[in-house]
Amino acid sequence: MKPYAQLTQAERKEEYARLQTEFAALKAQGLSLNMARGKPGKQQLDLVSDILGLMQKPEDYVSDGIDVRNYGEMPGIPAARRLFAEILGCRPEQVFVGGNASLQLMYDTICKAYTHGLLHSPQPWRREETVKWLCPAPGYDRHFKITESFGFELITIPMTAGGPDMDAVEEAVKDPAVKGIWCVPKYSNPDGIIYSEETIRRMAALSPAAPDFLIMWDNAYCIHEFEGDYVPFPDMLSLCAQAGHPDMVFEFASTSKVTLPGAGVACFACSEANMAYMEKLLAVQVISFDKVNQQRHVLYLKDKAHTLELMKKHAAIMAPKFRAVADALDREIAPLEIASWQRPKGGYFVSLNAMPGTAKRTLALCKEAGVTMTNAGATFPYGKDPQDSNIRIAPSLPPVEELEAAIGVFCLCLKMAALEKLGVSAS
Repeated sequence: MKPYAQLTQAERKEEYARLQTEFAALKAQGLSLNMARGKPGKQQLDLVSDILGLMQKPEDYVSDGIDVRNYGEMPGIPAARRLFAEILGCRPEQVFVGGNASLQLMYDTICKAYTHGLLHSPQPWRREETVKWLCPAPGYDRHFKITESFGFELITIPMTAGGPDMDAVEEAVKDPAVKGIWCVPKYSNPDGIIYSEETIRRMAALSPAAPDFLIMWDNAYCIHEFEGDYVPFPDMLSLCAQAGHPDMVFEFASTSKVTLPGAGVACFACSEANMAYMEKLLAVQVISFDKVNQQRHVLYLKDKAHTLELMKKHAAIMAPKFRAVADALDREIAPLEIASWQRPKGGYFVSLNAMPGTAKRTLALCKEAGVTMTNAGATFPYGKDPQDSNIRIAPSLPPVEELEAAIGVFCLCLKMAALEKLGVSAS
């Protein structure tokens, strides 16, 4: 098949009629397939469910002389802080270990900035006339929703092959109303981009006009390779400190896609000065998080090396799913020149850019055929993709056979939407 742009209008109509027949046959199957969110699949959950069988003996509930069943140790048990520090490359005293969700910790950090201000805030953000926030896009919809929910003005920063456009970031932070930026520095959601060394160093060296500017460094996929060896990553806390801004970054991570998403452990890491400030605020809110679960994860994951071995087992499950997506796109879409996409080696998503003006139509057709995907526009602030182009594909949840069926439907719908954009009537 030639690229669609090179077909005559008669050839496009003939191709569209053929696709309509295939589409009608798919609809008749009554499919119900889901590629909407980056959930681990059942095979991954089964892989790690033996974690629930740990802690059978009384001594299992004692860590560094601490009975983890009782109150106390608000910043997390020392062993869990040491484990996360080793994985992230920072110091244990910089780590606060919470409950199962890093998103909750991120929300709470922004909330405390809003209600009380951060360590260097002249006043709580709720008293500011305007709070602006930088949102590299395509990006993570739940990040954007957090800052949107507090009424911040969201500013789109274009993503490049090396991370956020740092020229745009450096220009934006000259405005004292700009209070922070969302970052997923390794296998970014959804592009799967690893920030370049230049991007990271420029980010750490920022000199914002706002004294309380905050880098929200969501290192969600720090050990989540599914192809190739583990890729080491610089410690952003150290880089910010070296650049003279030790308090400018909060880093987040969790075991949500290492063990069990609904029963994992999350953390944030920050400077010791930030830690002291946050502990003072958190002491009013919580006596301690689930230390039994923290201890369970320490016993199960042991250390970074053991955790990376577990991640290789996850990779063996994930890799065939991402190959299925890439193979289908290469076979069905690449020759038609109607979309481009990233080929990540880690993380949980594939980011595809369709012909401008076709993303919503493609996903509407998918839904009609029984395939659920992330809403078009979700990867941009306010859910509005100015090009109506970006589509996030989440291959992790379905078994490979279901995924192959789902991506087949997606490719068909992408073709139909492209032909419609090129002037073929859908009637």
